[in-house]
Amino acid sequence: MNSTTSRRTFLKTATAGTAAVSMSATSYARVVGANDRLSIAVIGCGQRGFGAHMPGVHKYAESENMEITAVSDPWRVPRERAAAQANEWYGRPARQFVSHRDIMALEDIDAVMIASCDHQHTTQLIAAAEANKPAYCEKPLARDMKSLLGCYDAVKKSGIVCQIGTQGRSRPGPTGCRKLYKTGVLGTVSRIEQRRNSTKPYWYSRLKEVKKSDVEWSEFLMDEPARPFDAELFTGWFGYRDFSDGPVPQLATHFLDMVHYVTGATLPTSCVAQGGIFTYKDEHNFTCPDHVESSWIYPEGFMVSYSTNFGNSSGKSYRIYGSGGVMDLSNHDAPTVSGEGAANRGELRGEVVIEPVEVPDHFLNWLQCIRSGETPNASIEAGFQHSVASIMSVQAMDTGRRQIYDDQRREIRAG
Repeated sequence: MNSTTSRRTFLKTATAGTAAVSMSATSYARVVGANDRLSIAVIGCGQRGFGAHMPGVHKYAESENMEITAVSDPWRVPRERAAAQANEWYGRPARQFVSHRDIMALEDIDAVMIASCDHQHTTQLIAAAEANKPAYCEKPLARDMKSLLGCYDAVKKSGIVCQIGTQGRSRPGPTGCRKLYKTGVLGTVSRIEQRRNSTKPYWYSRLKEVKKSDVEWSEFLMDEPARPFDAELFTGWFGYRDFSDGPVPQLATHFLDMVHYVTGATLPTSCVAQGGIFTYKDEHNFTCPDHVESSWIYPEGFMVSYSTNFGNSSGKSYRIYGSGGVMDLSNHDAPTVSGEGAANRGELRGEVVIEPVEVPDHFLNWLQCIRSGETPNASIEAGFQHSVASIMSVQAMDTGRRQIYDDQRREIRAG
């Protein structure tokens, strides 16, 4: 494209979804204009990438001077939808790619958002670190210790700004809980628990019809063993152990991260867990457990307990129990504290809403840190910590043996 061609003329004459892809990084940057504009790429255009990441950063397009200029996904349908959305927002479609590797090769991409499948997170975040591109990466950060250590070390070595997608750290309610917890008003905390129940596993809602010709199957499999294309594996990957390990990595990582954030704890010392498929045994042959129960012990002196029942939605809870009272985070927008069940009656009496502490939301915090170089709310350290706890739980469930974490050696062993 000639440098004298106006942006308006280009947009009128270019074919959406093709012309932008063919442009070089240099010419694309020239069309964008402003030198300090953040050029962002979204890796993974599914429900999380398209439904949360894209609108999450777009709301700050003007205030933070950013634009989504490229997207990648092995599946053509969501990839084209994401590019079209960018066209609607910014007046030109985002460049489309099948692989994250093509994104990393673009010199004009300033930062990436990784909203892909669980088994792809560490590979793509390592690539971002090696390309020196700030990254927002969904949880769980990693599924095994080898991948976790490789990813953590790569990010630390590069020094990139990295935000992990445990967004509770950027919410006023939990931040207020953190502030109140530090006062010691709960007394001696002995137990923290969440019961996160539902009538049906979340992976059923992800099943969709998909044409083999629309998918780059090997790009989806990535480092997993080769096998024939399977539409159920592809769209319902949340429910298969090949690509995800179920409710603890997918759901409890938010809970574990909140435990760490509110209490200041970082890593558990031991974990026991059980799980299985008790309710949903059908033609889909999902392999992730629909029921799990896991308990961790932390060196701070309390036990953390998590369970999921995907056969009945009753009995949900999210509480921190102390000798002086209870903190209830069931409603993270309006958590409460009370003197309920106190062993040592202190200053807590009736239930009151905890005063929130206003903070920038998770996406804004990341964008601001890219410019300032400061550490974001859910740093790579936070991702490392929730991953260790999650991996311990999965290994305990799989082996039937208690798992011990050795912080000095950075390893998990049976004990």
